[in-house]
Amino acid sequence: MVVLPDTSIYNRWQQISMSLLIQEVPVTNAPMELLLLADPSEDKIRSYLSGSKCFVVSSGAVVVGACVVQPRGTDTHELMSIAVHPAHQKSGYGTALLKWVIDFFRNSGARQLEVGTGTFGYQLAFYQRHGFRVTSIDRDFFVKNYPEPIFEDGIQLFDMLRLTLRYSGNVA
Repeated sequence: MVVLPDTSIYNRWQQISMSLLIQEVPVTNAPMELLLLADPSEDKIRSYLSGSKCFVVSSGAVVVGACVVQPRGTDTHELMSIAVHPAHQKSGYGTALLKWVIDFFRNSGARQLEVGTGTFGYQLAFYQRHGFRVTSIDRDFFVKNYPEPIFEDGIQLFDMLRLTLRYSGNVA
C-alpha cells in the first residue's frame, strides 16, 4: 500500500480521474481555442496538425484540455502543444492528459517523446516533473519563428529549450 503525505491531493486526483475522459479526436476537430492558449499562432498550429494526433481531456461533456503530438521518425514523437482551459488549470487535467499521452506512446513502441518550451516558467517544471530532461537549446527560436514577440510573466521569450523523455525498456 502506498501512503501519500498529502491525502487532499490524492482525494482531488481520485475525483478528477473518476470524472474525466481522455481520447483521440480527428485533427479536424482539434479545439483551436484551447491550442491557441499554448501557441499564439493559428497558422503554426494548422501547419503541424496535419499528420499529427490530437487528444482531448473532457470533464463530463466539456472539453477542458487538448494536446497535439506529431511523429518525428519511426520511434520518436513530439508534443507540439498542450493546453488546459484557464478555469480548469492547476486541477490535475494537464497532468492526467500528459501522463496518458506518455503511456499511449510508450505502449505504441516509441523510444522517446520530445517537447519544446520556453526557458522559464511553470511549463518547464511541468515537463521536468514528468521525466523530461533538457537536451538542447534552440537559440532565438521565438524571435525567428513568430512575427510578434511572445511574453511570459512580462518577460520576452527568445530561446526554446528542447526536452526529451526517453522510455526505458523500449530500445529500438
